[in-house]
Formats: sequence, structure tokens, C-alpha cells
Amino acid sequence: MERKFLVIPSVAVLVLAVCVAMTPRPAAAQGIDPDVQAALTSLMRTTPAAKNLASQAKGILVFPRVAKAGFIVGAQYGDGQLIKNGQPAGHYNIAAGSYGLQAGVQSFGYAMFFMTDSALQYLENTAGFEIGMGPSVVVVDAGKAKTLTTTTGRDDVYAFVFGQKGLMAGLGLQGSKITKISQ
Repeated sequence: MERKFLVIPSVAVLVLAVCVAMTPRPAAAQGIDPDVQAALTSLMRTTPAAKNLASQAKGILVFPRVAKAGFIVGAQYGDGQLIKNGQPAGHYNIAAGSYGLQAGVQSFGYAMFFMTDSALQYLENTAGFEIGMGPSVVVVDAGKAKTLTTTTGRDDVYAFVFGQKGLMAGLGLQGSKITKISQ
């Protein structure tokens, strides 16, 4: 019986910690957010496929820090910025909730390269872009990144997860919702 009482406070503490970590920061008044720029520069330096795709992308949505935590019930959240033609084009957040066999805390960066005008318009014109709905999103892992070029890449959106810190069983982006933040 004592175990039941230990799990509930642990979950409550975890949810509280995630909520504090997920508190939105004020967006930069103008220009590309320095954290977004640093994350994108780091990704392109370490992943040639990202650098190749960037030259052809209609827009790049970068979340420099996404926090994910869970113990049976999980949540993730991050703030990011859309870049079009080298200029900021809006601020967004990504959020997800989950339930199941999971435990841990992790942070990571996440960048989505929108390769078609229609995929970018879908992001900009919907109340919330849900990964798994709408344009096809290909999560690029280390193996695929080695063979991905602008001539072999034919999908609407390519997503890169990078800079993982911490330990979390099962990193997944399916079910995440991306929403534009009004300024």
C-alpha cells in the first residue's frame, strides 16, 4: 500500500517540474532568436544533410530546446521560430502529452525543413499543425542523413532531432502539435 502513495507524489513532482520548464520565454522583439540561430548553426555543422536541405527549404522551423518528461504520464514542450529566406517569420510552440510505459527526463533540439510551398502553407494556415496529420514528415536519423540529398529528398517535410541530453525511454514526435504563438 505504501508504494501507491510514493508513486502519486513522484508523478506530481514530475508534472510540476515539467510545467516550470515549459513556461514560455518572451520572444525576441525582432530578428532571429539567438538560441534558434545557435541551434541551427550547430545542426548544420554536424549534419551535412541538414545543410544541403536548408538551401532548398521553403522554411525551417527550429525548436532549440524541447523538454520531455514522464513517468507513466508524460509531456513535452518547446518554443521555436520559423525562418523563411533567412528572416524570422513567426514564433511557434510544440507540445505533446502521452500515457503509457515511460520514465525519464530529456531535452533536445528539433528542426523541421519544409520543402514544399504547400507544406509551409499548411503550417502557417492551420490552427495547429499535428505531426502525423497533413503533409508527410520524415524524421531523419543518422543512417538516412548519410544518403539524403536535395535530389533524393522528395518528401514535404524533413525533421531532425539533435542535441539530446538526459535519459528518456522512447523519443517520439508522433502526436505532437505545433501552434503559432501570437505576438
